[in-house]
Amino acid sequence: MNSSISALYVGDLHHEVTENMLMEKFSSVGHVHSIRICRNWNTSVSLSYAYVNFYQRADAERALATLNCELLMGNPMGVMWSQWDSTMRKSGIGYLFIKNLDLEKIDSMALFDLFSVFGKILSCRVVRYKTGTKGYGYVQFESPEAANLAKEK
Repeated sequence: MNSSISALYVGDLHHEVTENMLMEKFSSVGHVHSIRICRNWNTSVSLSYAYVNFYQRADAERALATLNCELLMGNPMGVMWSQWDSTMRKSGIGYLFIKNLDLEKIDSMALFDLFSVFGKILSCRVVRYKTGTKGYGYVQFESPEAANLAKEK
């Protein structure tokens, strides 16, 4: 893969979202190199996440800033940098579990807004049922210090 390509992970997708829908949404902010929706090998059913690759990092940064929590087919998309190094994802460092969320007032964007004052957020989402939220969510900060500050406050 071209080393200048910038990859974003897009999660929480409706299972009927297509590559064309994502192309339409993401090409509005920059020049998209490729899009791949991840699917079950046996059934070809969407796993509800995708990778969007941009030619330029600035375009990927713009997509991250403007499309995170944007609705697509009724679901807010979770847009974050693709982390090929799984040690960061699996370490648990910088992760917070937030429970007892107000089901009518707190969505992924509200959670992001609430916690972004404590530091750079890598991922943020409110867990949802098909009919609404489950009342809890996750925030992953870039640094453990930011997560600790948020936990203290």
